[in-house]
Parts: sequence; structure tokens; C-alpha cells
Amino acid sequence: MGTVFSFDIRDTPTAAIHRALAEAVRGLHHVDAVFSTYRPDSAISRLGRGETTLGACPPEVRDVLALCRTADETSHGWFTATPGGSLDPSGLVKGWATEAAAQLLHEAGAHNACVNGGGDLQLRGEASPGTPWRIGVAHPLSPGELATVVTGRDLAVATSGTAERGAHILDPHTGKPATGLASVTVTGPRLTLTDAYATAAFARGEDARDWLESLEGYEALAVRPDGSVWRTAGFPSGD
Repeated sequence: MGTVFSFDIRDTPTAAIHRALAEAVRGLHHVDAVFSTYRPDSAISRLGRGETTLGACPPEVRDVLALCRTADETSHGWFTATPGGSLDPSGLVKGWATEAAAQLLHEAGAHNACVNGGGDLQLRGEASPGTPWRIGVAHPLSPGELATVVTGRDLAVATSGTAERGAHILDPHTGKPATGLASVTVTGPRLTLTDAYATAAFARGEDARDWLESLEGYEALAVRPDGSVWRTAGFPSGD
């Protein structure tokens, strides 16, 4: 998927956790083989070119595209699995894969862990007994500085912006790069939709604030191109 995954497990490393970690890594490689738009032989690439059918794809393709439709409906069309007219569910699938890996670890006994998929995180439990996770969010306009620090337990954190990959998120209504915000960080209970909503919010720009305020369980902080910041009322900032 053109990104790096990392695992931070704070529990005692049991044999079950080691097995789950190995299974999670295998699962991520499988997700890459199925969904990577960088691989011309992936199921999603072949489906997008019309070389296969949805019924012939692995079942997880149908699951992910169904979740994309949910995100599309909830965001009033600001999230799409076909940005620029091409099939590309990357705005959701990375969060979905990261959340699935975290769930495997949790079920094996890793109740205090962080799975990081290219800067989007699924946090479970605590960093240490009685201490919440503290996650620094890079400032999109000031390299080496933080825009905020997110604190919390059992939390998902996803950021969309221009800092790492430039203006790569398209406005689904115009097909042009979204430029209304420099970055937006969304928090929620689980990463699949949190990741998708961060993409939708960035595409939507300044108007995303009221929409995000209306979503139960989700909060956000955005940095405008001029460096000013807005945040929803309940954003879990520890800075």
C-alpha cells in the first residue's frame, strides 16, 4: 500500500501474542496483494480495469467496498472509493487493515498496544498502567514541530494532509486537489471509519467542522493553510 506499518505492544510478550503478531503481518501482506493500487496484478487494480468481477474477487473486497459506501453516505459524498474516476479505496482500506491487525493482537492478549499504519493509529488500552497514550501529530506547515498531542485510551487517530505526499487528496465533486486545509486529524473509536472521515474532512475543507461536530464519537483538529487552527469541542488534546 506504499506505506510502513509498526507495532508497539506494552503487554508481556506471550507465545499467543507472538503468533498473533506473525498472523497480523501475514494479513497485512495479503491486504497489500489484494488492495494495493501500486500493484497492477492486485484484485482492486484488475477490478478497476474491468479485468475481473466483484464476485470473482476475494470476499474482503466486497466488505471494503460496502464500508466505502457507508462512508460515502455518511459524508454526503465527500468520501469516495473512485477519486478521479478510478477505483481506489485507499482512503479507507489502510485504516481497515490497521484496525484488523490491532484486533488480532487484542484477542491474543495484547490489550495495551498501538498499531501504526503510515501515521494512522489504532490504540488499545494504555501506554502504561494509569497512563493514556500520547500521540504527537506533525505540523503540516512547520517540519519538526507538532500541531497537537492527542491523548486517550482505546482510540483511533487518523490524519490527512499535504505534509507527506503533497496535494494528493481530490475533491470528489471537482476532481481537483483539495486545498482548503493543510491537515485534519480525526479521532474516533475505530480506525476504519476514522481514516475515511479524515479523508472526507480534508476534501471538504473548512465546511468539515460542522459535519464532524454532528458525528457521535468523532472529534477533529484542522490546520488551515495560513497556520490557524480549529478544533471540535471534544477533541482529546493533551498539549
